Amino acid sequence: MKKALWIAGGIAVVIGIVVAVAWPSRWEILSEQLESSAMSEPFVGITNNGAIEPDLFEIRQTGVSAAPMVDAARAFLASLTDTQRTSVQFPVDDPEWRKWMNPHFYIRQGVAFLDMDDSQRAAAFEMMGAGLSVKGFTLARDIMKLNTTLAELNDNDFEEYGEWRYWITIMGEPSYDQPWGWQLDGHHLIINYFVLGDQVVMTPLFVGSEPVIATSGKYQGVAILQDEQRLGLEVMRSLTDAQVAEAVLESQKTGNNNLAEFFKDNVIIDYAGTSVANFSREQQRKLMDLVSLYIGNMDVGHAQNRMQMLAAHLDETYFAWVGGLEDDSVYYYRVHSPVLLIEFDHQKPIGLRHLTDSTLPQRDHVHAVVRTPNGNDYGKDLLRQHLERYPHVGTAAT
Repeated sequence: MKKALWIAGGIAVVIGIVVAVAWPSRWEILSEQLESSAMSEPFVGITNNGAIEPDLFEIRQTGVSAAPMVDAARAFLASLTDTQRTSVQFPVDDPEWRKWMNPHFYIRQGVAFLDMDDSQRAAAFEMMGAGLSVKGFTLARDIMKLNTTLAELNDNDFEEYGEWRYWITIMGEPSYDQPWGWQLDGHHLIINYFVLGDQVVMTPLFVGSEPVIATSGKYQGVAILQDEQRLGLEVMRSLTDAQVAEAVLESQKTGNNNLAEFFKDNVIIDYAGTSVANFSREQQRKLMDLVSLYIGNMDVGHAQNRMQMLAAHLDETYFAWVGGLEDDSVYYYRVHSPVLLIEFDHQKPIGLRHLTDSTLPQRDHVHAVVRTPNGNDYGKDLLRQHLERYPHVGTAAT
């Protein structure tokens, strides 16, 4: 059990010895409750109607080597102590994949950057960098840095926030031909990275921050997701009046709209909005430019393969919108196809609500999610096919 709640606290008397036993914290209890509820149902995957669309994913050769990722992951594991290595590794099909959560209070598994020395942190960053593009690695590091900004804006509360409060786990043994992967889990940053041979799946991916721009402090000037914000609005403004009427689900944005965040592995989301099949060539190009901002966070060669898959389903893709169309509007948008779900959402203030009167969504708090619908988040459909071909002993229950 990931977060076994401690035996009832207080003072226990054992063979004449008084032993103090800690009560579980409210965060441990809440984490356990949320996790247990979500994990009570087996993984299916995000669908548009409750049924998986079959035969969308296949095991194949991509021609893009994943060897640098394997080597970097092995080097990271080698940098750890025996105790750290034991806490960081899980079977490749372990339910641990699904145990991630954006809020800062979640009790996480693995090894935290906070508990690594400089050489171990460098090895962890090498592993991340081997799987991410320069853009993706910079985004991840900037989110971590902005978590320091959030701490500074909360009276230097580094007990709850901070650059190093992020955890890494490794699923399986890093291998050139067997399935494995890694997960980075922390406030506003979750990366799930599955590897099978030279195929990779980098979803679920959660990125965001509050604030999204550091206007003061140690990391003043750091900013994230500005291109994703800008180009999303450009796509919407490129639509015809008829397309806008189809795309807009709500013209007023008063709350949070993301549907596929933590513990939503099996959520049903219909194909709402306007069909990309009816876009002009220029509109489709602009939409693919938007999509590439998200897919382009992974290694360049693997991102190109992923974009080809998405292009093959472009006529089955939908674009939806909530909110306004002004330069300073807050909004939500969704790109949704059988093989891709992207959500971008301006959210209500939480960590900085003491600095604003508003209870409405603001541009300084953004959540963005990337998913692979129809059962291939965490590479699960590829793993299923692999295990059907090559049954393994000792894998975990999913």
